[in-house]
Amino acid sequence: MPDVTPEPAPSAALPALPRRIAHLDMDAFFASVELLRYPQLKGLPVVIGGGRRQVDEALMARQGERALRFIPVEEFPLLKDYTGRGVITTATYAARQFGVGSAMGMMKAAKLCPQAIVLPVDFDEIRRFSRAFKSTIAEIAPLMQDRGIDEVYIDFTDVPGGQRDGGRALARLIQRAIFEKTALTCSIGVAPNKLLAKMASEFDKPNGISVIHEADLQSCIWPLGVRKINGIGPKSGDRLAALGIQTIGELAAQDRQFLVKQFGKASGAWMHEVAWGRDDSPVVTESEPVSMSRETTFERDLHAVRDKAELGEIFTRLCEQLAGDLQRKGYVAKTIGIKLRYDDFRIATRDQTAQAYTADSRTIRKIAGLCLKRVPLDQRLRLLGVRASALVKAGEAPVHESKRPVAQANAAQTAIESIANYSLF
Repeated sequence: MPDVTPEPAPSAALPALPRRIAHLDMDAFFASVELLRYPQLKGLPVVIGGGRRQVDEALMARQGERALRFIPVEEFPLLKDYTGRGVITTATYAARQFGVGSAMGMMKAAKLCPQAIVLPVDFDEIRRFSRAFKSTIAEIAPLMQDRGIDEVYIDFTDVPGGQRDGGRALARLIQRAIFEKTALTCSIGVAPNKLLAKMASEFDKPNGISVIHEADLQSCIWPLGVRKINGIGPKSGDRLAALGIQTIGELAAQDRQFLVKQFGKASGAWMHEVAWGRDDSPVVTESEPVSMSRETTFERDLHAVRDKAELGEIFTRLCEQLAGDLQRKGYVAKTIGIKLRYDDFRIATRDQTAQAYTADSRTIRKIAGLCLKRVPLDQRLRLLGVRASALVKAGEAPVHESKRPVAQANAAQTAIESIANYSLF
């Protein structure tokens, strides 16, 4: 009888590890970057916002060869003396204690914290630190989703240490690595999904780590206000409040069909799911941008006729910056648009689709100029913006994609070319 060795039984598949997703948020990022240059301001109320003003130029001129850290505190401009329409990008925790916060008008903030020091935004420095902390994370946990200049999602699930103590060990390692690389702190929330991780990252700021599990939903999440859910804004929050729904727990107690009736099929069903902590969205390492834009709010209202030269310079600069963004990131655009906000806060937008994809600043300026011809310019303006959409990678743009009649295409191109010698600004 032949000697037959039995085949080994197939090994059972290893059970999937519980999903552990982290949300990392840099602590007062813009302010913290500035405090590295100006350590003498540490612990003081400081707001960051707007561009460099004459008062900032004068401060630097007086500085001479002296290192920035030696500028006396009393020489910095104060919020009480600020005039203009700037908006706060961020504020130190010392300033936030007075009710000052991001996206608040600086003139309004001056009434709450007049003694706060004002520093302009240095986007080059901010981007440099942003790249530094993100590259540090990627070396440890490569499955990372960029969510802006100062926050990311990270998939801890299969990373060594990502399951230990619910992810706390890996979060602590990342915190330490970022501090060693940048001298900046961050707060991290670790949870079963992105929805809960983002909420958890707010629990222990600054420089904290919060770990929650599915079993913590009722104790940690349901007592929170509904606005803590990423995606429920002021209008939805007000509508929920009118229905007597203030907390996430109260939202979870509602019947799904009731929410669908009140908010529509998609939104109502989504609210029911997120109130129960359900979110299957993956951590996406790369995503194609839908559009890119550049805009600016003026220090004073500008008029298209009386301030034509100034508006023209701003308009051209925005187009050049937008073109630079496209070229730097390797994209071209088919549609160019503009955004105006008038002095009564009304907003007007217009778009123009070109015959060919572009990332050229002069072409963007010409097409945006065509858009300007289609909006009323008899009121003063608070804001001006330029946007590029219908983006594709620079090397993937179709060369002969237009199906419009030749005469129509030629007419459109002639109009674009003619704008080179005419501008409303």
